[in-house]
Amino acid sequence: MYGKSTERRQMRIALIADTFPPLRTSGAVQLRDLSREFARQGHQLTVMLPAAELDRPWAIEDFDGVTVLRLRAPPTKEIGYVRRTWNEFVMPFAMLRNLRKSPLAGQRWDGIVWYAPSIFHGPMVSALKRESGCKGYLIIRDIFPEWAVDMGLMGRGLPYRFFDAIARYQYSIADVIGVQTPGNLAYFNRWRRRSGRVLEVLQNWLDKPSNVRCSIRVSETPLAGRKLFVYAGNMGVAQSVGIVLDLAQRMASRTDVGFLLVGRGSEARRLREKAQALGLTNVVFFDEIDPDEIPDLYAQCRIGIVSLDLRHRSHNIPGKFLTYMQSGLPALVRLNPGNDLAELIRSERVGEECQSDQLDELVAKAERLLVQVETDAELPGRCRRLFDQRFSTEQAATQIADALSVP
Repeated sequence: MYGKSTERRQMRIALIADTFPPLRTSGAVQLRDLSREFARQGHQLTVMLPAAELDRPWAIEDFDGVTVLRLRAPPTKEIGYVRRTWNEFVMPFAMLRNLRKSPLAGQRWDGIVWYAPSIFHGPMVSALKRESGCKGYLIIRDIFPEWAVDMGLMGRGLPYRFFDAIARYQYSIADVIGVQTPGNLAYFNRWRRRSGRVLEVLQNWLDKPSNVRCSIRVSETPLAGRKLFVYAGNMGVAQSVGIVLDLAQRMASRTDVGFLLVGRGSEARRLREKAQALGLTNVVFFDEIDPDEIPDLYAQCRIGIVSLDLRHRSHNIPGKFLTYMQSGLPALVRLNPGNDLAELIRSERVGEECQSDQLDELVAKAERLLVQVETDAELPGRCRRLFDQRFSTEQAATQIADALSVP
């Protein structure tokens, strides 16, 4: 597939998003890897991003052969809910205004790609599509505001209707929508009824691992010599990482097992305080690290943990699951009932999945997985093969470029 892509027409593509390095979010890592792959395949890619810190309308930089255009826009991170909502609404208009002042004003594109979250890029995408007469590909990694309703963070009142209208506007201007699992296709059944629209599964992706030495050395922590469960990523409401501490408490008598939690998020401080209050000596926390350090971190661990709030109704395959598979780590996954990821884990035999809030079940599956990593020599190989078959950047970039080039 990758070999064929190099023979196809090279395209001038604009990628619009609100996250990219130096940020370390999973979205930033995904877009970094996708951008590098577009460049490797010979496409001319420009990534357009909002930048609240700029003291001028625009700034251009080169990132591994990709043009990155940062456009001044209001801040949308780490501010109050109401102000953030207003600033995100204004963001695409500010970006478009400052694009007009940049050296890329008037540039024509062969395709526009944009990434959700955020749901607010629609007006900018619409303008660029209209001016270039090209197609647009929307990459959807979560379905907002639906997931917020599922989580009980929002009702279906006025705020929901506002966000839903914004989201549906961006859907309306997309020619192609790529969702991350088959289970999410049904949500867009009405959208795809209109002629010319294409709905497809665009699997999550991850680039080849780096060889950077990790700043975390487990051998220098109280967990030295133990079989480690690792959780690396955001610690927010949607992840329900508290269950990991409950698991650690139940397994505290096993002095050969430890839990390593790495990352940041709205729940990180509370989780640390909970671990301290419970007196958990088998748990160690670290702040987030550079994504390039992740492979060496996982080389020191035995099992990766994924935790999703059971109230979710949408389907997703978190980026951390991909990093575990790439590193040959089987996964212990707690996830919402019916999630496509559960069947994938079972069919490929790459870990254990738990679709309930029963701690006894999670403990039993953790114990079973610990036995598997000691007795099943082929387990790491199955994990790596699954990654190679489904989650490469080559496949993702080729699929997007092919969709944009179809008349």
